[in-house]
Amino acid sequence: MSSQARVAVSADALQPRDFDRISAYVYQECGIRLPPAKITMIEGRLRRRVRATGLSTLSAYCSWLFEGSHLDEEREHLLNAVTTNKTDFFREPKHFEYLMGTVMPRLRDEGMRRLRVWSAACSTGAEPYTLAMLLDSFAQDQGGPDFGILATDLDSEVLYTARRGIYPSSMLDPVPVALRNRYAMKASDPKRGEMRIVPKLRSAIGFAQMNLMDARYPVGDPMDIIFCRNVLIYFDKPTQEKVVRRLAECLRPGGLIFLGHSESITGFDLPLKAVANTVFQRI
Repeated sequence: MSSQARVAVSADALQPRDFDRISAYVYQECGIRLPPAKITMIEGRLRRRVRATGLSTLSAYCSWLFEGSHLDEEREHLLNAVTTNKTDFFREPKHFEYLMGTVMPRLRDEGMRRLRVWSAACSTGAEPYTLAMLLDSFAQDQGGPDFGILATDLDSEVLYTARRGIYPSSMLDPVPVALRNRYAMKASDPKRGEMRIVPKLRSAIGFAQMNLMDARYPVGDPMDIIFCRNVLIYFDKPTQEKVVRRLAECLRPGGLIFLGHSESITGFDLPLKAVANTVFQRI
C-alpha cells in the first residue's frame, strides 16, 4: 500500500457520533454490545460496505444510513458485517463427551425414538455438523435414536456457507479420523484443499435465519437439546437472561441446554438446574 493510500485509510475513521449511532442500532436489532474498544474492528468491516455501496468514506456511509433512510435496505448487510462468527468443529469437546457418554446412552435406554436438537447461532455450521456426525454414528453403531437438527443464525452469509457444507480441509483437523473418513468427502481437485460434508448429514440439518432478539422463537415442537454456546458473551446481563429464558421455553421438561464454558447464568431466575459444567436441564 502506498503512503498516500495509508494516509487515506487512517483518515477515514468512524467519528464518535457515528460509532455511537451504529452501536445503538446494532444493540437494538440483535442485542450485541459494541464497546469503544471494538471501533477499529468495526471500521475495517464497514469499509467493505462502503465500497459495495459506491460511497467514498465511512462518514458518507453513516450519513447514507442514518440520514438518507437506507437502514431498512442495508440492515442485513450491516448486521452481517459487525457480527462475530468464530466457530470450530468439536469446539469445547467436554460438551460432546458429556453428550455422547452420558446423555445419549440414557436416552437410548429410555427408548427415545427421535431426538430434536437446535444449534442456535450456528455460524458457518461446524457445530451442527459436529452434532450430526456424533448422533448419526451413535444411531448406526449403538442403536440410538434418529434425529433432526435445526441450525439458526442471524447472519445470512454464514448460513449460505453452512448449507453448502464445504470447508478448508484444515478446518476438519479436530474431527476424529474415523468420523472424518465417514462423513466428509475430499474435493476431486486436491489443489482446492477442501472437504465437503456428505449429503446424508447435510439433509439431516435444517438451516434458517433467526434473531435471538425476537420475542419468541418459532422452532415448532419442544426441543430435547439446545446448543447456544459463546453467544451470551456478546450480550449484557438483562439480554442474557431474556435469551436464556426464551431458549428454556423451547425445551421439553427434562431437556438440556448447553452454554459456552465462559458463560454463566448465576443469579438468573430461570426454570433450569445445572447437571454438568455449563449444561442445564429444564425443570
